[in-house]
Amino acid sequence: MTSTDKTSSRAGPREWLGLATLALPTLLVAIDMTVLHLAVPSITTALEPSSTQMLWIVDIYGFMIAGLLISMGTIGDRIGRRRLLMIGTAAFGVASMLAAFAASPEMLILARALLGITAATLMPSTLSLITNMFADDGQRGLAIALWSSVFMAGTAAGPLLGGVLLEHFWWGSVFLLNVPLTLVVLIAAPLLLPEHRSEKLGRIDLPSVALLLAGMLGGVYGIKQIAAHGADLQAWAFVLAGAALIFIFARRQLRLSNPMIDLTLFRIPAFSSALGIQFLAIFSVGAPYFLGSQYLQLVLGLSPLDAGLAMLPATVAGIVGAIAASKLAIVMRPALVIALMLGVGAAGLALLAGTGNPPGLPLLVTGLTLATIGSSATMTLTVNLIVSAAPPERAGEASGLSETSGEFGMALGIAVLGSLSVAVYRSQVAGDLPADLPPNLANAAQDSLGMLAAALNETAHPVATQLSSLGNAAFANGMAAVALAGSGLMVVLAGISMAFLRRARSD
Repeated sequence: MTSTDKTSSRAGPREWLGLATLALPTLLVAIDMTVLHLAVPSITTALEPSSTQMLWIVDIYGFMIAGLLISMGTIGDRIGRRRLLMIGTAAFGVASMLAAFAASPEMLILARALLGITAATLMPSTLSLITNMFADDGQRGLAIALWSSVFMAGTAAGPLLGGVLLEHFWWGSVFLLNVPLTLVVLIAAPLLLPEHRSEKLGRIDLPSVALLLAGMLGGVYGIKQIAAHGADLQAWAFVLAGAALIFIFARRQLRLSNPMIDLTLFRIPAFSSALGIQFLAIFSVGAPYFLGSQYLQLVLGLSPLDAGLAMLPATVAGIVGAIAASKLAIVMRPALVIALMLGVGAAGLALLAGTGNPPGLPLLVTGLTLATIGSSATMTLTVNLIVSAAPPERAGEASGLSETSGEFGMALGIAVLGSLSVAVYRSQVAGDLPADLPPNLANAAQDSLGMLAAALNETAHPVATQLSSLGNAAFANGMAAVALAGSGLMVVLAGISMAFLRRARSD
């Protein structure tokens, strides 16, 4: 390429303004992953969801993104990536308003599912448009780095923004935050973003999409029912049906000439090992982070704003840790750096699990900070290994699988380990409840700490202090059980990294 060609291929002011526009949908998706965590106590008071419904409210968003992300990328190739981005952005704004004014737990679960569906249109559209807009390798690398930084910053800002809004407004305000940003995107996108369609159109396999979503949601429903009501026949039927549907999905992918997920990539040891480590590392920290945000308000009594500020060190440290780990992996083997970072994360979760008493604020913040450093650094390093391990012509597929793995890991971690915390909480409360409690207090205490706190605010029962202490201790024990499980899993993953990634090199 001549110097003239290089100059003409370099992006100008319009492309960089376009990048700023593309950063906004990325920010929306990232903020919505964490902004809801601090609103859980307020939502519990207003809508009175059961503990199982509360888990659905939180994790259905990630499940829908994970199930639809790859298919939405294919749709964008067909109808135009800018068009899909604008349709998804408009729908995201509408779903945000539905969530903000939801009048029941069921309505909020539905709105969160719609938010997940629309978010799945935004992520592949933004990244593919960046690739189209920045032809110069150096500029494209910088643009993608800036795009990734916005995603991490949005995740970090979510709890703080949620705390500020909840300090002054009702819980629905955390969703209305999305609406002005969607309007800016809808105005700027036609002016600054090019339209692009792929010349090689992929096939949208609707049966595969249905099998994957039904398998995930059915299996998770069964797990949550076991935690809530015990291992009855109906709950196990859902778990087994979900597993069967996932198995049918996998068999179908192997038979299709143009599968939704190319499972042959998993025959590459470095690829499958890195993807598995990424998935399980995020799985390990999702529930402790979610429970920690509730613990700050329900047990330690912090206001939403103070709780958001308390979560800030963990999220900022996660960004710094990810950057530092990527630099360290240049001079050390990535497998060793990943193992070290997983060790840091395991130590943080062990702090939450090993005290024997409900942790105070310094211990909680320290534990969550170390856990976030470990998981964020592992996420950054494994993404690079996943893409590097795949053949160059399949790097796009590998990147899509990495994004899907991250979303699915977070959602499944909150669902499965969150259900474990519910089971521990209910078991302890049921065994220690005082006799002759009014039915409303007994039922609230056995459902969740949030429901108990809401019920105690409406009554002056003589055993209110005893009930509050019982609920706090049971919640802390549930969180400790989850943290212990996550810590043990991270230790195992560190060993897997050293065993299966020791020869892997990032590009």
